[in-house]
Amino acid sequence: MPTINPYLNFAGNAEEAFNFYKSVFGGEFLALQRFKDTPEAGKIPKHEQNKIMHVALPIGKGNILMATGCFLGCILRHVQRQVWDSVDDQLRHQQQAA
Repeated sequence: MPTINPYLNFAGNAEEAFNFYKSVFGGEFLALQRFKDTPEAGKIPKHEQNKIMHVALPIGKGNILMATGCFLGCILRHVQRQVWDSVDDQLRHQQQAA
């Protein structure tokens, strides 16, 4: 069965959104990293460093919901929210077999 692992970009409010998703889906975060915890933290404005760089929450059998809370100075600052879907290789294999 194919899995879909959406990756969301939030304009700084990923933590709020993922705490809500956690209350809905249950479970625990597989990963939660803040911008201040990265090797490039010194390049990030201090008031933005506590925001989420990466978070991952299992939401079903083999599915993981992931996101970043892109701070205002980052490359995606003009994007309110983008969604990338990572489709598991199984789907590709199923299509090739058909």
